[in-house]
Amino acid sequence: MPPTMRAERFYADTKAVALEDIPIPVPGPGEVLVKVAFCGICHSDLSLINGTFPAQVPVVTQGHEASGTIAKLGPDVTGWAEGDRVVVAAGRPCRTCANCRRGDAVNCLRIQLMAFAYDGAWAEYTVAQAAGLTRVPGNVSLEQAAILADAVSTPYGAVVRTGKVAVGESVGVWGVGGVGTHIVQLARLIGAAPVIALDINPAVRERAVELGADYALDSRDGDLRDQIREVNGGHKLDVAFDAVGLKATFEQALDCLRPGGRLVSVGMSAESPTIGPTAMFGLARKQVLGHLGYQNTDIETLAKLVSLGRLDLSRSISNVVSLEDVEAGIEMLEHADGNPIRILVKP
Repeated sequence: MPPTMRAERFYADTKAVALEDIPIPVPGPGEVLVKVAFCGICHSDLSLINGTFPAQVPVVTQGHEASGTIAKLGPDVTGWAEGDRVVVAAGRPCRTCANCRRGDAVNCLRIQLMAFAYDGAWAEYTVAQAAGLTRVPGNVSLEQAAILADAVSTPYGAVVRTGKVAVGESVGVWGVGGVGTHIVQLARLIGAAPVIALDINPAVRERAVELGADYALDSRDGDLRDQIREVNGGHKLDVAFDAVGLKATFEQALDCLRPGGRLVSVGMSAESPTIGPTAMFGLARKQVLGHLGYQNTDIETLAKLVSLGRLDLSRSISNVVSLEDVEAGIEMLEHADGNPIRILVKP
């Protein structure tokens, strides 16, 4: 193994991304070194670059949706071997907060996010905690495995854990790009009915229907609420997912909920929506739920669903770029060139 590797480094002071040669990291106790096969480009990566998310360290390697093979075991690692195919968790517990100290690391109060608080996987190698690894089934490609670490697991957490969508509940999904597409697929998988995709792009709406939406509506239509009622038996929605995070999408999704309905906010921006008069909000008994991330066990569940053919991610990889072309991949995602679901980096 050479002493150095290529990595895309983000500099917080200049908001610049640069390809550099840096030392290959050494895994510590309980850690492994992973040779990166693929790593996704996520909108949260863009949010760090454009300043929507504040930088946590002066310089960091970005990329938090990674798959690969174990290249080296650190001290005290058991149950894993060099060459094992794995997905890397996109965060690690702090080990020092009150929850971590009592053994409840899943609910860490100061979770550290990969590619924000510590180096990620837009690189040839990355270090990961062995406890956060997920084994990739033999019939699941490492391309599809990589996006399980956020692009699919975050929607899973939103649908199953935060939204608690039940069989037969009506669901609306605002924005059917990388996150919204998988919310549509997972909502259908667990039996939501109908599943309604909402987007301003007709090509994206058509794709949403092909991937599992029962209906796809233009969110710019003035009579959108009436259209939702028409396809949903005269009712508004039980659950709405805002996968965009803009003021307009948040407020529109909230307005399209039935009394007692649930809005799950997944997308993020710097905009500030409102819930309207508190009297009306209280009378309607609506709930607004913020969602971030997933539990590591969710990746294993999703890998099993892909392996068994229950969840089809064959159309989720829109493009693959090299480390040298990361900036081009960032621009593709930022400008939605080709309506990508997920763009991967291949070191």
